[in-house]
Amino acid sequence: MSPIIVFSIVAGYFGVLMLVSWLTSRNADNQSFFNANKSAPWYLVAFGMIGTSISGVTFISVPGEVGNSAFSYLQFALGNFVGYWIIAFVLLPVYYRMNLISIYSFLQERFGSRSQKTGSLFFIISKVVGSAFRLYLVAGVLQLAFFDAFGIPFSVTVCTSIFLVWIYTYRGGVKTIVWTDTLQTVFLLAAVIFTVYKISSDLNWSFGETVQTISKHDYSTIFFWDWRSPNNFFKQFFAGMFMAIAINGMDQDMMQKNLSCKNRHESTKNMLVFSFLFVGTVILFLGLGVLLYIFAHSKGIAIPVLSDNFYPMLALNELGLFVGISFLIGIVAAAYSSADSALTALTTSFCIDFLPYESYQEKKKKMMRRWVHFGFSVMLIIVILLFRLLNDESVVMAVFKAAGYTYGPILGLFAFGLLSKRKVNEKHVPLVAILSPVICYFLSMFSEQLFFGYKFGFELLIVNGFLTYSGLYLLSRSK
Repeated sequence: MSPIIVFSIVAGYFGVLMLVSWLTSRNADNQSFFNANKSAPWYLVAFGMIGTSISGVTFISVPGEVGNSAFSYLQFALGNFVGYWIIAFVLLPVYYRMNLISIYSFLQERFGSRSQKTGSLFFIISKVVGSAFRLYLVAGVLQLAFFDAFGIPFSVTVCTSIFLVWIYTYRGGVKTIVWTDTLQTVFLLAAVIFTVYKISSDLNWSFGETVQTISKHDYSTIFFWDWRSPNNFFKQFFAGMFMAIAINGMDQDMMQKNLSCKNRHESTKNMLVFSFLFVGTVILFLGLGVLLYIFAHSKGIAIPVLSDNFYPMLALNELGLFVGISFLIGIVAAAYSSADSALTALTTSFCIDFLPYESYQEKKKKMMRRWVHFGFSVMLIIVILLFRLLNDESVVMAVFKAAGYTYGPILGLFAFGLLSKRKVNEKHVPLVAILSPVICYFLSMFSEQLFFGYKFGFELLIVNGFLTYSGLYLLSRSK
């Protein structure tokens, strides 16, 4: 694809986002930034959350992974579905009753300020590393597709990308993101739908024939029962359920949009509708994966060793200009819909959980919020450039996976706060939160030797949360 075409696409995409930002951030204040003045339409929040939950990594990984693990990811998504309903009926009522801006204020009310800062810090670490990793991948794609052709260094690509995110979020915050996420979700889903349509047309299939072919293919196997396999149904389902609770219900990024709805009832409707939309989106991605493999075999196209390269390779080189353009917009939308809301959530969490924010005058609140927002933008740039400096994909992936360990302590803290009435000696909370993921790391490393060939998958999050819960229980006393 021509570098000029790539530039035109990306420039046009961000131009639309800037227009949306300008329209939605007029007369915005601090409350607009944090919770959209509690006026966000629940149906837009539900639809826009699809874009936030489907990152750029997921966008390219899920279709390619079908060749390795078939439809097993759907087991995980079904667990997510149940987790979203638990969030809707257990966590959201608590957050709305306490009228929270940062959800980690719950930990302050339940245990104390150290626990609040511990939960918030683990969120910040995970979100910074995770967002930087996803943007690093997309910035690499843009570097190859456009910036290298003009001799522009990677550091400029990254700085430009983050600056564009900062400039359309620093004023409106969540009030803007509710609308930009909706737009980005449209682009993301359109890319997949256009690809499915193109492959079906090339193979002369009707819609019914396409669905029937996918459903009968060997790669469409959903359920796996081998207890030692990472794809085992019970592992995937329960891991998906707890992952949704931790990474959505106890994550400031996802909950901040939920808390922007008018009231708890609208927020609950948003979460329930989102749960159905999410599962439908996963099925769409998995179905696309089957079609990609069928198309490649029918055309004699060699399948790359790395499954993550499969969808980009076909979309950009084999399926025509229109699909290539829609794919490029889709992957950029998937990456930046995660990045913009992450930047806003990081700003919110730091302001509320680490600063005496409520004691400031309104003018100082606005100034501090903007400085924090700018500071996290710079931090993302630094982390992305560090990934580039490492120049070792396995090391970068290891750092990204390590960030996932941070949600276990958050899960354990919230679970203990909600399910137990016991009083914790708060000075030990940070130590418990640090030790739990460290123990989990070693369990994961030596699980086959310790547990008769058992391999941990996503369910390690449950173990991590359980260790945190157990540690808090041992260091607590009855009220």
